Amino acid sequence: MRGVLEGKIIDEERQGEALEAPGTPSVGTKKLYIESYGCQMNFADSEIVASVMIENGFSTTKEMDKADLILVNTCAIRDNAEQRIRTRLQNFNAVKKKRPEMLVGVMGCMAERLKTKLLEEEKVVDIVVGPDAYRELPKLVETAESGQKAVNVYLSREETYADISPIRIDSNGVSAFVSIMRGCDNMCSFCVVPFTRGRERSRSPISIVAETRDLFEKGYKEVTLLGQNVDSYNWENEEGETTSFAQLLELTAQVSPDLRIRFSTSHPKDITEDVVWTMKKYDNVCNYIHLPVQSGNSRILDKMNRTYDREWYLNRVRMIQSIIPDMAFSTDVITGFCSETEEEHQETISLMEEVKFDYAYMFIYSERPGTLAARKYEDDIPHDVKKRRLTEVIDVQRRHSLESNQRDVGKTYRVLIEGTSKKSANQQKGRNDQNKMIIFNSKGDAPGTYVNVKVNDCTSATLLGEIVD
Repeated sequence: MRGVLEGKIIDEERQGEALEAPGTPSVGTKKLYIESYGCQMNFADSEIVASVMIENGFSTTKEMDKADLILVNTCAIRDNAEQRIRTRLQNFNAVKKKRPEMLVGVMGCMAERLKTKLLEEEKVVDIVVGPDAYRELPKLVETAESGQKAVNVYLSREETYADISPIRIDSNGVSAFVSIMRGCDNMCSFCVVPFTRGRERSRSPISIVAETRDLFEKGYKEVTLLGQNVDSYNWENEEGETTSFAQLLELTAQVSPDLRIRFSTSHPKDITEDVVWTMKKYDNVCNYIHLPVQSGNSRILDKMNRTYDREWYLNRVRMIQSIIPDMAFSTDVITGFCSETEEEHQETISLMEEVKFDYAYMFIYSERPGTLAARKYEDDIPHDVKKRRLTEVIDVQRRHSLESNQRDVGKTYRVLIEGTSKKSANQQKGRNDQNKMIIFNSKGDAPGTYVNVKVNDCTSATLLGEIVD
């Protein structure tokens, strides 16, 4: 994550990227081309899908026109995300006209939300599969190969894919996602996720730690624990013993001091002092928290059904800072939610001025069909007002991001090298403990190496430095 991102999510730099699993068989097998859009969870799900399909005679490819099966893993959180997918389906249709035997499938949240409507509206689509039905994909492909449309959007109360070892498609070999839970029980009035991913269920800590250890043994140096709301992680075994998120965080941190642990996403109503004290206890748990606020006004927060108010949020921030003063924060902000007044918008600005987030993900409100807000509230803020308010929020955040980065000039950080900078083959990139991206001249160290980097300059999005002894 870097700097100020307008209308983007955590993995936006990889949106729509063709994903390929290195080292998978390519002779005598069917070819799978897969694209992912949306949150980190979608990219992690695509790794599960790749594992399922490779076990059933497929290999992955980045060449769409050579694929036997195209799968697109979709996001439904905003309308523009769905429109991007529909445009992409038109591109797939052009390829399919040349190769009619090729199959096209839509996975993920958009598949779950629209279900069979996708088959009616997008004639190119052969398969529709929801987030809890990926084990059934081989059977769905068989059905589609016979000339029938195939659909499975069943939402499960148990499925966690805990026994499936994800294929790290298009991996840098340094960082990996580990899903610790699925679904969401928070019914935020603007959000479609509970309807597309189902109820919350946690994965066994034994399987999570085993996957984390396996990644470290394979050379990975950073793991991000994923959940819609990681702080509500709660596993209960057959003896009735429970594992909280703080305990899980400690278990994964103990795999190795050379393995960095990150997590996403936290919810202000659930984050506890135990989690923060665990972060302080282990140097390899990164001092960074993504804590979505959405609005700085208590009435709007109540209307969003966020279950906290402005003061609660600020108290959580103060609690965290009292334990770890150099904690880095990012957040989500929605502008123009139903009935938001100008004064209430200014309260969001004032909260940002008080917290001074290191970076933020900022959006105009996009009504999603089926949500509580769509059923109960009028989307009554004009689009030009939403955009103007978003611009004001972005301007504030850009200033805060620059100020945050300027405070780091002259400091030296331990940086995990992720790879080569996109701008120059002579430069490398990596992140520090606070999740800030740093660009520096290469000395030939391999990705996955820790180096000390002194920051000499910055932009609002990136730190610039040099390796020091």
